[in-house]
Amino acid sequence: MGAYEALFLEQGATFKTLAERFAADPDALPSDFVEPARAEQAAQKVFETLHKAGVEQFGIRINKAGDYPEKLRHAKYPVELLYYQGTWELSEMRSLAVVGSRNPSEDGVLRAGRLARELVSRGFAVASGLATGIDAAAHTAAIDAGGVTIGVIGTPLGDYYPKENRELQDLISREHLLISQIPVLRYQVQPFQQKRHYFPERNATMSALTEGTIIVEAGETSGTLTQARAALYQGRKLFILESCFQNSAITWPARFEEQGAVRVKSPDDIWKALD
Repeated sequence: MGAYEALFLEQGATFKTLAERFAADPDALPSDFVEPARAEQAAQKVFETLHKAGVEQFGIRINKAGDYPEKLRHAKYPVELLYYQGTWELSEMRSLAVVGSRNPSEDGVLRAGRLARELVSRGFAVASGLATGIDAAAHTAAIDAGGVTIGVIGTPLGDYYPKENRELQDLISREHLLISQIPVLRYQVQPFQQKRHYFPERNATMSALTEGTIIVEAGETSGTLTQARAALYQGRKLFILESCFQNSAITWPARFEEQGAVRVKSPDDIWKALD
């Protein structure tokens, strides 16, 4: 863990550059690139930072060193390490991501809730990104229906964005599963403007963790479309609700349908495609 964090503190380090570095040496672990003293120092700082943020218990999953999900390797730039809180075994459930706009319509919120309840009734975990709008609606509906939800966040553990979802994030971290790929130490020293780049990167990881992504509602420049592209690249199913196609203000649904996305007029379209 400390070696991974130390690598991210190096000049120019990104998920892309680190993925390329590990791809060039498939047997390497982060500790193969960092001297022990520097790794130990970084690890200690991570513990201090997380404890200060109120994170008393957490786990990690690292590629080639334990219960790391092989499906993450399908990402274009797969991450080497994940932090998590909650029950890791929930990541082994069948799951679909329900994502969309941070400023959805009232109908969009209702659709997200209905989808989440349908997934729960079928024994699926509902994954989303803990953003406002569609994400929060999907998480909340899954919980209220007595199901399982997985939050994949674009901040380190112990950070909250948006702040109003703090209670929801804490609940997921205790009773469900909360996952972060964000390097703790690098995040602390980055300008705020650069931190926003972690959100589309976590979307690619969320896609890789699930069997498919369902887009409920999204604008023409929405970050949700990053996950749509990732899903198609990774060989995951991409589902787009019919209401998106009926919105004349956007053109992306037709583009993605041409690339293999599934048009969803009823939940049966999802189950048929998965089968």
